[in-house]
Amino acid sequence: MFEAGDIREWRGHDVVDPRGHKIGSLEAVYVDTATDEPFFATVTVGLPTRRRLVFVPLTGATVGPGYLKVVHPKDLVRKAPTIETDGELPATDEPEVFAHYDLEYTTGAGGERRLGRR
Repeated sequence: MFEAGDIREWRGHDVVDPRGHKIGSLEAVYVDTATDEPFFATVTVGLPTRRRLVFVPLTGATVGPGYLKVVHPKDLVRKAPTIETDGELPATDEPEVFAHYDLEYTTGAGGERRLGRR
């Protein structure tokens, strides 16, 4: 896995699926608050007048020249939970993001949120 600081430098670069199909552009990185490791990314998708951010897991992702390749297909990512381009993921919506990718969701020991934007 790559460091969170490294992946932030990729903001605005293409995010592609395993077959190389462009999903959108990398907008932000969300880390697992328990480990401070990159866990999800938000990807800008949609038409210029109707942009939104979708969430995609970074587990298994790799970087290449000018792109970030994720392990999930474009169709699945585009159907993921979204937020507005200037929005924020509410803690109450985190379980839905995890469920979309069949990932187990648990809060922190004190009930705190699982994802933090970096």
